[in-house]
Order: sequence, then C-alpha cells, then structure tokens
Amino acid sequence: MSLVEVTDLTVEFGTVRAVDGLSLRLEKGAALGLVGESGSGKSTVASALLGLHRGTGARVGGTVKVAGTDVQEASDDELRRLRGGKAAMVFQDPLSSLDPYYAVGDQIAEVYRVHTRAFRRAARARAVDVLNRVGIADAARRARSRPHEFSGGMRQRALIAMALACEPDLLIADEPTTALDVTVQAQILDLLHTLREETGMGLLLVTHDVGVAAESVDDVLVMRHGRAVEHGAAATLLGAPEHAYTRELLGAVPRVDVPRATAGAGAQPAEVVLEAVGMRREFGRGKGAFAAVDDVSVEIRRGETLGIVGESGSGKTTLGRMLVGLLEPTAGEVRHDGRVLSGVNPAVQMVFQDPVSSLNPRRSVGESIADPLRARGERDEGRIRERVGELLERVGLDPAHYDRYPHEFSGGQRQRVGIARALAADPRAIVCDEPVSALDVTTQAQVVALLGELQRELGLALVFVAHDLAVVRQVSDRVAVMRRGRIVEYGPADEVYESPRDPYTQQLLAAVPALDPAVAAERRSARRELASA
Repeated sequence: MSLVEVTDLTVEFGTVRAVDGLSLRLEKGAALGLVGESGSGKSTVASALLGLHRGTGARVGGTVKVAGTDVQEASDDELRRLRGGKAAMVFQDPLSSLDPYYAVGDQIAEVYRVHTRAFRRAARARAVDVLNRVGIADAARRARSRPHEFSGGMRQRALIAMALACEPDLLIADEPTTALDVTVQAQILDLLHTLREETGMGLLLVTHDVGVAAESVDDVLVMRHGRAVEHGAAATLLGAPEHAYTRELLGAVPRVDVPRATAGAGAQPAEVVLEAVGMRREFGRGKGAFAAVDDVSVEIRRGETLGIVGESGSGKTTLGRMLVGLLEPTAGEVRHDGRVLSGVNPAVQMVFQDPVSSLNPRRSVGESIADPLRARGERDEGRIRERVGELLERVGLDPAHYDRYPHEFSGGQRQRVGIARALAADPRAIVCDEPVSALDVTTQAQVVALLGELQRELGLALVFVAHDLAVVRQVSDRVAVMRRGRIVEYGPADEVYESPRDPYTQQLLAAVPALDPAVAAERRSARRELASA
C-alpha cells in the first residue's frame, strides 16, 4: 500500500475549481515535488491530504488515502490522530504558525502530549530532543525562547521539529523556504533530505521554485490550473521536459551561470546619478548600539543597474532606504547629481518588497499612483487621471482599473502598480527592495523584464536589492555583496559571479539551488563535508 494515494481529486470553492481530477501516489521514504505557479492548486492539494478543507465550505471529491486513512470518510477523531501523528505539515510562514505568547519548546511539547498522552516532563524532553535533531544549538535553553527570539531559519527548523515530534510517516512541506536566504534555504533543504534518510518518512514538497524541487525530491508533478500537466522523475522531467508549460516554467528560472542578456547603459561611460559616500547607520544606544551599515560607498550611473546582495541582516535594505532618504545616515552622505541629498527627493523613488503592505487597501490603485502627481502640485483631476492611465498602461495594466483596489489584483499586478507609482514622480533613479522575492518565477521574469524595458527607454538608474543571487545576475551591470553592514565584494557582475574573491561570496554562490539533481547532490555532499570538518 502506498503512503499517499490520491485518485481523481477535485476541490471547488464556490464556482472556482481549484483542483480538477488530480491523481498521484507517494511511496514510503520517497519524495515528491508539487510545482506550479500561484493559483495552480498545489497548496490546495496539500491541505486536502490532511482534510483541512473540512468545515470550510469547500466541496471535495475523489479519494484521498494517507497512511492507511481514508481522509474523506474519516471521523473527526481519526483526522486528529492523522494530523501530527501519521502526517505532519510545515507551513510557509513560521511566524504565523507559531503562537507568539508561548515558548517554542512548550508548543512542541503540547503537540507531543496530545498525540501520545505523555507526561509534561517527558514531553518537554521530547521537545528538546527534536530541536536538537533539527540543528538548534543549545536546544535545552532555546526551547524556552519565544518565536520572536528566533531568526527566520530557526523558526522554520522549530516548525520542522514540531512536525517530527510524533515521528510521522509523511511530512508535507508547503513552500518551506520561500522567505529564506540562499544559505539558510540550503540548510533547510539539506535538513529535510537528512531527516528523510534517517527516518524513512515520505516527503511532499510544495513549491513554486523549480530549483528547490531539484534539490530535494525524486519525482516532480507540475500543476497548472488545478491539473497535472507533467509527472516524472526529477532528473528526466527537469532535464528534458515534454510539456510546453514545463519548458516555460524552466525557461523563466533565473540562473547564476547565465549573464545579463542586455547590458545597461552603465556598460558605457555615463554620469553618476546617485552616490553614497562613507555611509554608516547605527541603531540602538549605548552598549546596545550596532552599525547596520558601516562605511559603505557606491555609485550608480544613468542607465545602469547596481545589484546589492546579501543575507538577512547584511544591511542591504538599510542602505537602500538611506539612498532614498527614508533613513538618515549616522555618518556619510548621499549625493544626487553631485549634490548632497537630504531627506526624500522625488528624483529617487523606491519599489518595496511587499506591495500588499505598501499600498493602502482603502484607496484605489489609481489614487495611490496619483499621490506623487498631487505632491508635485498637479491639481487638474482630468490631467491626473489621464497621466495615471498612461502609467498603468506603461506597466502593462488596463487604464480602466484606476478605481480598483489592491485586493483585486494578483501579486505580480500589485508590484506593477508599485512601479507605476514610482514612475509617477519622473525619477532618475529607482531603488528596488526585493521587488520579486514573493513572486512565482514566470511573474518574476515578467516584472524583471518590465524594469529592464523601462530602464532602457527612460535611462533610469536602478538599485536592485535582493537575496536571490540568480535574479541579481540577470539584471545587474555591477554587484555589491554585503555582509554584516560592509561591502565584501564589489565589481562588474560577470567578474563577481565568475571569479568571486571573497569566501563569503563563494559560499553564497555555492548555496544557490541547481536545476540538475546530480549537481544538487554533489553540492549537498560538499556542504556536509564542510559542516563536519
């Protein structure tokens, strides 16, 4: 009997059929990757395996059997025993999955007690054991910490520890590395692989990142519009995809070994538009003060893209905010067109990472785009509406959508709205802070292509802040690698990527997921040897 047997699964929400006739099998100890864009139905399938749609109003058809339990026919008690006992799930956002008021160890212990009826002392010991197993240093002490005291990678490890508490036969991981840096992502993927080897559990990995799937699974099932479009061994499917959609998905994946297709005007001598000189920014006071950015100098020329890469906490976002004027430097200065820039200047705009939080949900997107026009003194509402319509059309949206609200747009469309708002101020430079980190690879490629097109047409200077080295390679003329507030490597993109000098840059590049499972296995082995040395 297979660990997971899904036959002709359908899931409907009102008039929307999110999953349409899907069938799959997963054997004990095997790993299957569900790959597809947002809206493909992959997370809906993962939820159906644990019966999470029960009581939500969703209509579920077909047959779902997990670890011998018929999920559709199971009673509520049987489902409770399945969830966490035989099958466990690790969600995308660990911060929202963990209770902020309770210690991490107590939350893991509670899961263990519910399923095993163990005494409190035994449950706490089990929590420490699984935290240690997933690589949390000083697990006995850290078990008493609350979620906000953990880094993003540690919180994800804690969720995996919680899932492992009852030694499930199946682990479902829903986008477990989406918000993580490449090195932390590599650590989590290595951990999942090691745990599968040691415990023999099955793994269902849900991801929109084809590279993550290549690193982690034996087989891949590609989904689109609720249906399976291709299913096969990871090496075969990723190496020679048969379906046009799979080829499109793979073609959109940014790669560190492919240089930028079209160099910006920065490849030729051009005037410096934006410059940071000796920038330093401190946070905190007294003994608790620390420098998030420490003695950083960069320059960005007209028509050029400067990529700034580094892990969380490297200072790259703080630097970007100082370039825009949203943060005042503790020392050093920002110059625009050779003049010292103080405060916010309309000529330097920003596109933020999360368009949901950067757009007012109570105002139409047209009104949000119009703000910079009104700030410059435009009072003619007809002219404002006409200009906003031009900007919406310029970024690939319908001018008639002026009166729509942010929730009516997809993630990629909302990011286009953010770009349109930045363009409304007629800037000479735009700082993009992780502008595609939350997007699918195809949507990501579209937004990156849009930025490149706007740059060529308008001669914009772009600063592209990201932790994704592959995306930065695709867009940048020059690259600055940041670590602990300082630039450790700086130069033409091709030189930095092809002949990195700093060990930290080498480490970042080695952690980028490989599309070839064989290469991924070699890198994983090398990381293990390095960790045990």
